[in-house]
Amino acid sequence: MATEVKQVPEQPIEKSTEERVVDSARDFWGKNNKVITYAVVGLIVVVGGYFAYTKFFKGPAEAKAAEAIWKAEDYFRQDSFKLALNGDGKNPGFLKVISAHSGTKAGNLAKFYAGACYVQLGEFQKGIEQLKDFSTSQVEVELRTAGLLGDAYSELGKKSEAVDYYKKAGTMFDKDDVNSPEYLFRAAMLLSQDGKNKEAIDLLHQIKDKYPNSQRAFEVDKHLGKLGDLN
Repeated sequence: MATEVKQVPEQPIEKSTEERVVDSARDFWGKNNKVITYAVVGLIVVVGGYFAYTKFFKGPAEAKAAEAIWKAEDYFRQDSFKLALNGDGKNPGFLKVISAHSGTKAGNLAKFYAGACYVQLGEFQKGIEQLKDFSTSQVEVELRTAGLLGDAYSELGKKSEAVDYYKKAGTMFDKDDVNSPEYLFRAAMLLSQDGKNKEAIDLLHQIKDKYPNSQRAFEVDKHLGKLGDLN
């Protein structure tokens, strides 16, 4: 009698980790291929648009603005502040550069120059408006901006604001041993005028300790004596 052979059911073959990952990726792609494609195309358009904007618009705009500002800068260096501000009829001044070249580096820099011109011309509120609208990542220029704001507020009789800006200018860049002690000194003098002698003495000692070879350091002891600090 023949022995009956029982058929053993086939066991499912377990897929490897790599195969499961591939299947999962295929499934994901099948469900999301349109979204992914649109996203990639969108990214290409954005990146391509940025480079096109930089090459064909921003670059030429920056070059045009730099060309426009050079004569005004030349007048500024000659202390011809009205010509620097308003132009000479042929070449634009800083105000024209600001309006005609907004969004460029030269247009932004023109705000600093315009503010400095206004301060020199005694139009302090206009100077403040221009200087506050100016922005920079260069600490040396930021220091000078704060110092000019201190000058403008001081001339307007707004001593508290002036002191704040002078102190900011005097402490933001320790390596500047010319402007830093100068602005600290101006802050100290305004504080002493308001009877805030302790704060003034503290600033004068900063000058003496941090900038002993500066011009203002040679005057510190005299003013400390006037304020009652004889140490």
